[in-house]
Amino acid sequence: MATENLHLIQVHWEGPYKITDLHSLKNEETDYGVYQIYGKHPVYGSDVLLYIGKADYQTLGKRILQEDWLDTNDSNNTKIYVGRLHGSHTPSMDQWSLEIDLVERLLIYVHKPAYNARSISSLPDVTMQHVHVLNWGHHRDLFPEISGSRWTSKLDHTVYEPYRWV
Repeated sequence: MATENLHLIQVHWEGPYKITDLHSLKNEETDYGVYQIYGKHPVYGSDVLLYIGKADYQTLGKRILQEDWLDTNDSNNTKIYVGRLHGSHTPSMDQWSLEIDLVERLLIYVHKPAYNARSISSLPDVTMQHVHVLNWGHHRDLFPEISGSRWTSKLDHTVYEPYRWV
């Protein structure tokens, strides 16, 4: 597999946090990233992945509080994990926002959380083909590694021959 077009994005996850702990998240102006919500679902059970979201151009703590997870039937047991992008340098705001969006889209498409129904059914195929996400830290039920090569049509028409010993 050629790696010259690989778009590697690394995410470091922390948590769990309770809704009442969100004030303890870094409240720096640029505390952006992605987040996972775990809780009770009437069909899938308790302590399951319910939602994956993103926060860019507003902090993680502020964005998560906008979701009204306190109004759920079991909010005392809601668990939140936050993921911050990591790399060798901080990208421009536009690039950072794009990477947060790419990570969120691929995570939702691959993991199919119950409350992300609108985003589960489609993935911008060509855009995502070279995206490769590594999840570090407390990524909980997320795969440690996901790739657009696997979840898009990139390899659909590639003919593979079985290896043969010569």
